[in-house]
Amino acid sequence: MPAPERLDRWCARAARLALGAAFLSAVASRFGLWQGHLSLDRFAQFIEYTGEVNAFLPKALHPMLAWAATLAETSLGLALVTGFRPREAALGSAGLLSLFGMAMALSQGLKSPLDYSVFSAAGAGLMLWRHELRVRCGEGAR
Repeated sequence: MPAPERLDRWCARAARLALGAAFLSAVASRFGLWQGHLSLDRFAQFIEYTGEVNAFLPKALHPMLAWAATLAETSLGLALVTGFRPREAALGSAGLLSLFGMAMALSQGLKSPLDYSVFSAAGAGLMLWRHELRVRCGEGAR
């Protein structure tokens, strides 16, 4: 394999691991695992934050959205870190992050998703998806 293709694969692997680790870290945080103990009290705070980000939606939906985001982030994070179905995981990550960013922008203003690099991470997911498409189609990593 030529050096540029090897470099492309290493860059894609780094993006995949970084996105996956970020999702899994966020999930660990909302359950208190970064503080050293499992706590559903932390998840209650995440439900409140979900309500702030999705202030334009009915309050009754906030717990369901919090759990759905947690399930999506856990699934995508594990898929990305393990390399399971990388195209689908990359595209799903880009979509989920884009939804997060748009919700943040609607509720908190454009500065919020820009400050947290949400759209940058979504772009990384799209680039990773495109890389995986090229690899699958045999185009190499041009």
